[in-house]
Amino acid sequence: MPRSRWRPLAAGVVLCMALAACNGAMTSSLPGGAQTQNSPQSRAHRGASSNPIQHVIIVIQENRTFNDLFATFPGATGSTTGYYLKGSGKHKVKTSIALKETVLPAPNYNHGSEAYNYDCDGANAYPKTSCAMDGFNLEGVNGNNPSGIGAYQYVNPTYIQPYWTIAQQYGLADELFQTQGSASFTAHQDLVHGGSTIVDTNCGSSEPACSLIDLPNENRNWGCGAKPNAVTDLLTTAGRFDKLGGPFPCLTYPDKTMVDLLDGADVSWKYYTPPYKGGTAGAEWNAMAALSAVYNGPDWKRNVSIPQSNIYKDISGGTLPAVSWVIPTQDDSDHPHGLKAADDGPDWIASIVNAVGQSNYWGSTAIIVTWDDWGGFYDPVPPAFFDNQGGLGFRVPMLVVSPYVKQGTISHTQYEFASILRFVEDNFNLGRMGTPSFPNNDTRATSMADMFDFTTQPRKFTSIPSVLKKQHFMHEKASMEQLDDDDD
Repeated sequence: MPRSRWRPLAAGVVLCMALAACNGAMTSSLPGGAQTQNSPQSRAHRGASSNPIQHVIIVIQENRTFNDLFATFPGATGSTTGYYLKGSGKHKVKTSIALKETVLPAPNYNHGSEAYNYDCDGANAYPKTSCAMDGFNLEGVNGNNPSGIGAYQYVNPTYIQPYWTIAQQYGLADELFQTQGSASFTAHQDLVHGGSTIVDTNCGSSEPACSLIDLPNENRNWGCGAKPNAVTDLLTTAGRFDKLGGPFPCLTYPDKTMVDLLDGADVSWKYYTPPYKGGTAGAEWNAMAALSAVYNGPDWKRNVSIPQSNIYKDISGGTLPAVSWVIPTQDDSDHPHGLKAADDGPDWIASIVNAVGQSNYWGSTAIIVTWDDWGGFYDPVPPAFFDNQGGLGFRVPMLVVSPYVKQGTISHTQYEFASILRFVEDNFNLGRMGTPSFPNNDTRATSMADMFDFTTQPRKFTSIPSVLKKQHFMHEKASMEQLDDDDD
């Protein structure tokens, strides 16, 4: 059906209840009529977990604060007003402003570590110890152009109705913070490793460990397939920012990654990612492309699944792995596109949820949707605490869909990206990624397991209405465009 991609859903859409559909595989019943796959692969996963969740799907969208998408969501912490610094030099005055209600596409506001610093308090200085959340007008837009008050906005709910329906029917977290106040490269690393701490000679002789931050200098490839002169940015433990002082973006961490834990425990996984022109397939938002052991080993062909639409085939074909990461195309990502009015992200997420909900996997699956960074958009809630590695960053949304999430759950628990990984670790008895010498953020993070209630009967699936359906996304032609082209 032709439409403007951000056109709101028609009013009066009626939610429908749908039982899990049979796809021909053998099934066994769970309490409440839910079904779970009874394949040999699934039985192996079940033995590693003490609860019914045998499949975790982590979907990573792009560049939105919690407030940008859920400012007015009932029961959640949001605001339709904010503060900006008016004036110049030492005479900036904190001034109140009403946020503009808008559509989902928007200009591409700066959202690297420098923008994070300005957003906090109007000063680009490391390390931060507090955030007044009043300098978003100073962060820049589309590179180095002044942003003004454009970042002070929130999306009209009618343009993201599938997200709101998911939150109303399942779960929403309003206290999930980025691991760092940084851009997408490190955020995607955080979602497979819990952080970006490396040991490298570039850190300095007195500081053998430091953290990657922001983006590699080669925008078209963020991984081992980059051009030989590609480098990264660093943030030292003393809070010193070293632009382009980091190593080539092909990484071996001093501790373990989720890949190490999953492979070591023989728990199946896949990383579903789109093809990408101008570099390694999917390399710009593909965290696996920057892990040397994956890119240069058997996991690259075995576990990195291109294109991302392969997840639909695995769901319908009964081959969904225990743990999945799913990366969108540009048009499905919520990434701001300048004046390009194209974003099918809410419908894309609905199609994944509906595909699982209408399959035999519904009774054994948790779908976790989050956004990799704040995208420069205003948020009223300062980071929950400050470490010496540029974190925590700002709030981003998290949606959780499962038959074991009570309808309308709103979690006010403080989470970070490692909270998602800790849930996976605990669910499959994987242990932790860190070592005594290099503790990982999965140790400090609170698991988001409290969003589930495994003491109650599993809920029947409630379908998520959308305009575009699974068939559209299964046959969608990849844009093959450069995705995160920020200059900061």
